[in-house]
Amino acid sequence: MARRSVRIGGIPIAAVSYEEAMAVFLAAPVDGARLRVHFCTAHTIVESSDRAELRHVLQSGGMVVPDGLPLVWVGRARGMKMGRVCGPDVLPDLCDRGRAQDARHYFYGGGKGVARQLADRLTERFPGLQVVGVESPPFRPLTADERQAMLDRLNAARPDFVWVGLGTPKQDLWLAEHRDQLDAPAIMAVGAAFDIVGGFRPRAPYAMQRSGLEWLFRFFQEPRRLAKRYTVVNARFLLLVLEDIARRRPHRGFGRR
Repeated sequence: MARRSVRIGGIPIAAVSYEEAMAVFLAAPVDGARLRVHFCTAHTIVESSDRAELRHVLQSGGMVVPDGLPLVWVGRARGMKMGRVCGPDVLPDLCDRGRAQDARHYFYGGGKGVARQLADRLTERFPGLQVVGVESPPFRPLTADERQAMLDRLNAARPDFVWVGLGTPKQDLWLAEHRDQLDAPAIMAVGAAFDIVGGFRPRAPYAMQRSGLEWLFRFFQEPRRLAKRYTVVNARFLLLVLEDIARRRPHRGFGRR
């Protein structure tokens, strides 16, 4: 079945509710799907406007879900029924629900020890969870031999879900580069979920999550580092949305009745 989508800044965002997205994810191992899932925020949209490679990846066949509430608001304003599909929510929820179908999980990414602690916390939280591999790659690019060895390890582990936490845009490019070489039904670029679910970074209070103010919570944690980033990103995202509106508005020639 074709998925509905709404274009924001040129990127097709899946117009799905949280439960609709979860149904797609959980069905992947059963249906023989080969999903690559990108969790998209306003920052991702702005980043893709500057980086042609990222824009191409997000436009070329993956499932791009609305991780940030501003994307949901834009979609709803255009008449779409959609909800937030946030990586830090999906990761533990899919681990929990996937136990009923013996889903197998592989965690790839994060700094030293992050993937291991993430797996340990999830295994403790969800007894019976099948974690078939954890790996924190070096920050440098892999050599050709290292890359092949990594692919061999991942495929030998036979995961149903490969969770990738390398940060945007690196993780999104990684998914597109390796989708054809990986046998896993679903590969998921969840980024900050590794740190949040793994207990390395606090998450905003629920009220701030619901109101779209998680960025403000992060800003208060690291104001010097994030002040310029959030000011520029938020302004540029708004500009891209306004440009979308202008393009969608029908043009009327002068002098026509």
